[in-house]
Amino acid sequence: MPETVLPDRLRRALLMLPLAVVLGAGPVLAAPDATALLRAAFNNWRATSSATTMTMTIHRPDWERHSTMQSWTQGTDKALVRFTDPPGDAGNATLKIGNDTWVFNPKLNQVIKLPASMLAQSWMGSDFSYDDLAKSDDVLTLYTHRIIGTGQSGGHTVYTVEAVPKPGAPVVWGKLTAQVRDDGVFLGETYFDQGMQPVRTMTVDRLSQMGGRIYPAVLTMRPVSPAGQWTRVETTQASFDISLPAYTFTRSNLQNPRN
Repeated sequence: MPETVLPDRLRRALLMLPLAVVLGAGPVLAAPDATALLRAAFNNWRATSSATTMTMTIHRPDWERHSTMQSWTQGTDKALVRFTDPPGDAGNATLKIGNDTWVFNPKLNQVIKLPASMLAQSWMGSDFSYDDLAKSDDVLTLYTHRIIGTGQSGGHTVYTVEAVPKPGAPVVWGKLTAQVRDDGVFLGETYFDQGMQPVRTMTVDRLSQMGGRIYPAVLTMRPVSPAGQWTRVETTQASFDISLPAYTFTRSNLQNPRN
C-alpha cells in the first residue's frame, strides 16, 4: 500500500497532543513525557516569577519553632528568601542566582557565599535544604527521567517520575522520585542516598487555589531518621507572573532590603 501522508494541520495537532496532556487540556490519553511533566510542575510552582509569604514550623519530639518568611523567584535561576519573624530570625536571608548562593546574617552584618557542597545541608535548622527553599530546578537539568508508576487521586491520574543523576552530575542524591498530577500539579517527592535507600520524603498536605492556579500550599519534609521530626512550610499568600524590581536579586538587596 502507498504511504499515507497526513495533512500539515493534522500532523501538527498530533505532535502537540503530549503537551496538551501535560497541561491538562483534555482527557489523559497516554503517559506524557516524564521531563515535560516535571517541567510543568515546576512552571506551576514558580511561574515566570513569584512572590510568596510563608510560615515554617520545625517540629522535634520535645519542641517546636515557628517563623515567617517571604520569598521571590524569577525564571529558573533566581530566588530570594528572607525571614520576617520571630525577631531573632528576622533579616536572615538567602539569595540564589544560578549556581551561586549567598546568605546574610544580620547579627554579623555579613554576606557569606556558600560552597556548592553546602546547598544540600539544613537550612536554618530545618529539614529543608538551601536548594529546597530556593525551589532549585536541578532535578530538571542534572537528572534523566522516566515514569515508573501511575495512580488515581481526586479524578486525576498521578504519575510517579524517577529521576536518576546524569553521569558526573554534581548532586547528592542517588535518585529522586516525584509524584505529579496529569495537570502538572506537584504532589510529593522522595529522596534516596547513593545506596538507593530513602532518606527523606516531602509530601503536599494541602492544595489551594492561589494566584490563579492550584498550588501546593502546605509542604512537609520528613527525614527517615531520626523518627518524630519534620518541617512544614505553609504558603499563606502568593502572586505569580509579576513584575519584580531589577534590584530584587542583588547582594545589596540581600543585605539592605528595599522591598
